[in-house]
Amino acid sequence: MKTKLSHSLAVLCLATPMLLVADPTPAIAPRDYKTMRAEVEALARLAQAPKYEVVERGDATPNLKPIHYTGPDYQGKPTKVFAWLGLPEKREGKVPAVVLVHGGGGTASKAWVHNWNNHGYAAISMSLEGHTDQYDAKLKGNVRNPDGGPSRSGIFGDSAAPIQDQWMYQCVADATLAANLLRSLPEVDSNKIGISGCSWGGIITATVIGIDTRYAFAIPVYGSGGLDAIPNQYGANLANNEVYKNVWDANLRLDRARMPILWLSWPQDAHFPMDAFALSRKKAAHSASLSCLIPGMGHGNLTDRPEWYAFADSVLKEGRPWILQTSSTLEDGKVQATFDSTKPLDSAVLVSTTDSGITGSRKWIESAATLKKTGDRWLVDAALPARTTACFINVKSGPLIATSEYHEIK
Repeated sequence: MKTKLSHSLAVLCLATPMLLVADPTPAIAPRDYKTMRAEVEALARLAQAPKYEVVERGDATPNLKPIHYTGPDYQGKPTKVFAWLGLPEKREGKVPAVVLVHGGGGTASKAWVHNWNNHGYAAISMSLEGHTDQYDAKLKGNVRNPDGGPSRSGIFGDSAAPIQDQWMYQCVADATLAANLLRSLPEVDSNKIGISGCSWGGIITATVIGIDTRYAFAIPVYGSGGLDAIPNQYGANLANNEVYKNVWDANLRLDRARMPILWLSWPQDAHFPMDAFALSRKKAAHSASLSCLIPGMGHGNLTDRPEWYAFADSVLKEGRPWILQTSSTLEDGKVQATFDSTKPLDSAVLVSTTDSGITGSRKWIESAATLKKTGDRWLVDAALPARTTACFINVKSGPLIATSEYHEIK
């Protein structure tokens, strides 16, 4: 019997820049935002695993296969979601798992799933823009999935549509169904399923974890809430979008998230400024939150970062992130931070800027910081360069980076 879902979902990430454009949102009659929020939040009650079928392709392997799974209805019609689903080749007992949410212009990623499989995790990466992972040179894009859901309509450009037919609704639903599919697999530990997404996928991840709190961990990369206040393409499109501000802003619900969260980005990101990123982290204050800001990292659909696996492993095996900041102060021209780490720390640096404006356009420099262990804690302090306008501290343990609280200096 075919599973019927009146709710739809899909998962996305933004990997390519967008031009700053005027707000295209049409004027609409007053909406019942309370009812719309209730319909969105009802997605957390989706518990049934969707039916899926394996797609016969030559690039499949016994443990890593392309599939179609049943998605939510879109405009009254059922959908199928294309995805890659993989299991670790070597496994003993049930394994943890992760839902992977691609960015804008991205698609389901076999490589991303494979990388998590190599670290002992089952994984699913789905295409959230209504297409497959097969590129058509004539179309200059991926082949459309005949039964796929909606394509992304700019930046919440479909806000006038019924809530179930909006792209973000479809994304949240698709992610929830993907997690349910993983929970149904006999090889997977249903209590150890996380979610991670890049850019638009980071926005979706930050949105999902305030709606569906069943995830064991979350890793939003770049994406955040508060998009309507960002002075770039997001603010230009969303400043007057009341549906976004009253229904979709991740910051509306991040205080409900209780799973440990790794907030990973870089200070030069042009799409998601550090103040917006830091605000979303603060909204999720009830979670065991870890920040990781990596200078020069770049923006894209990432498929591999050592910080992801160290974070997920420590949460699932030790019950907490491998490192947590316990304090951070800024006074008298000096910044200080204290960390509780289960791994030895090798070094620390101060990352700061003397520029103003959106953080992605500022010049960031690294300067000396003093690291010492006091008891079971690690203390870092550094003198601020003159006229510093923003700063944070990075500590390293081997290839891993962890970041203190981000400070804006008025």
